[in-house]
Amino acid sequence: MKRALILAALLLTACQPEKQDISPVELTETATGYYCQMQLLEHPGPKAQVHLEGAPGKPLFFSQVRDAIAYSRLPEQDGVILAIYVNDMGAAGATWDTPGVMNWIAADKANYVVGSGVEGGMGAPELVPFSDPDKAADFAAAKGGTVMALPDVPDSAVIAPVDQSGHDGMEGDADFNNRLKSLSEKIGE
Repeated sequence: MKRALILAALLLTACQPEKQDISPVELTETATGYYCQMQLLEHPGPKAQVHLEGAPGKPLFFSQVRDAIAYSRLPEQDGVILAIYVNDMGAAGATWDTPGVMNWIAADKANYVVGSGVEGGMGAPELVPFSDPDKAADFAAAKGGTVMALPDVPDSAVIAPVDQSGHDGMEGDADFNNRLKSLSEKIGE
């Protein structure tokens, strides 16, 4: 009888699904943005990671917090999101150019500065997350914007198109063309 109970207990524990680890993952030099496929550490501003069911320890990284929140709100997103983490920009050592590699906070616990006009790593207006509401308020006082909890952040702050009228790319194209011309002239010498 005792053996039967032990065997039954073992069988029951073996049939229970293993709980997936959704701890935040360190941001490394190999981390690439889900949308842009560029290395995250090459871009300024806060980053985000989204943990999906069935992908333990392999979150989707985002170059901007705005992009991760947009991803979570889009109807096309079909994975089960277990956790979203964002850089705490009020953490010790966090700067705009180096937001940190392990200063993650749960996205639903963060205080966001919305509408400050600061641009994230991909040049779009950024949601700036803080764990400390006072540090968020200080940032908003210095840079503009409003402090909000995640449910209060409007879709227009994360999903709306970004005005690129000041970024037409012509300066970069002209520079590229000048460098290409210079290189061609050197090869022809």
